[in-house]
Amino acid sequence: MLIQIVLGSILILLTIIVFALGFWFAETAITRFNPWLVRRPHPPKLVLVLVAAVLVLLSAMTASVWLWAYAFLLLGIFPSLEPAAYFALVAFTTLGFGDILLPIEWRILGGMAAANGLLNIGLYTALLVEALRRVRSEQVSGIVDER
Repeated sequence: MLIQIVLGSILILLTIIVFALGFWFAETAITRFNPWLVRRPHPPKLVLVLVAAVLVLLSAMTASVWLWAYAFLLLGIFPSLEPAAYFALVAFTTLGFGDILLPIEWRILGGMAAANGLLNIGLYTALLVEALRRVRSEQVSGIVDER
């Protein structure tokens, strides 16, 4: 049980690092392109920010799922990459079909993967909202300044 908790904690920390790198990339991009983003026309630029933020988040989430999948594979829990990736994705998204299960001696690790997915999805949502809020508030501030 302790090994599962330690391994799960390490994987959770690694996925938080992946998220932090994605957040840093998004923050840097928004800061760099801020002068252009706040100039008119606003709606297409807001759509661009949304699409770009979603692509960053999907990349980070995909990398996190692959981390879990390779961990399951390296631990010998699954015989090949496909079921390891499938289980990691189902657990990470907390979908939990139940068609593929971890062996009893590894079931705590499955719960940690689900908790990690729930945590990361919350962080991804916060990043998405923050990116849109930041750009939109600066666009609105620019409109007020123009008057």
